[in-house]
Amino acid sequence: MLRGEKVFLRAFKREDLQRQWTFNNDIEMEVMGGGDPPEPQALERLEAEFDEQIRKGGRDGPNFAIEADGKYIGMCGLFHFDEAAHTCEMGIGIGDKAYWGHGYGRDAVRVLLDYAFRQRNLHKVWLRVNANNERAIRSYRACGFVEEGRLRKHVWSNGQYVDSVYMGILSDEWAAAQNTRSQGG
Repeated sequence: MLRGEKVFLRAFKREDLQRQWTFNNDIEMEVMGGGDPPEPQALERLEAEFDEQIRKGGRDGPNFAIEADGKYIGMCGLFHFDEAAHTCEMGIGIGDKAYWGHGYGRDAVRVLLDYAFRQRNLHKVWLRVNANNERAIRSYRACGFVEEGRLRKHVWSNGQYVDSVYMGILSDEWAAAQNTRSQGG
């Protein structure tokens, strides 16, 4: 559906569930993702959730499978929409570690931001990231996000309290970056 330089963002397929289940049960992936403490997930539960969504019909919403080299490597999406302010939260997870640190996540974020600002007419996209996830923070900064604040020692992560960092990018900042990129700068 949405193509970047390295990734293709598309709807989830049943065939993706086995790999997503593996990602969801990878302790390193779960810790880096932040949020709640890691908990196991049964493949049957993931399949049941997928089946329930399929039964509802309609569209999949702004949630995308990330595909690279013809295989499912993770997911990304937009959520917590504020219709009055035209803002939403973004989330991404590259579960296939072979694709970490090679620009696939950054490409997926850029494609998702293009969708958010150009197709959905959003004013701002924001995210939360644990302060100890330095690789993600560098990637978000490279995509134009700026730190807007932090909640000190707000998240219990892997045996310690860490800051929760809030980052955001405004539509005009994104547009200016696109102009600079297209001019070769």
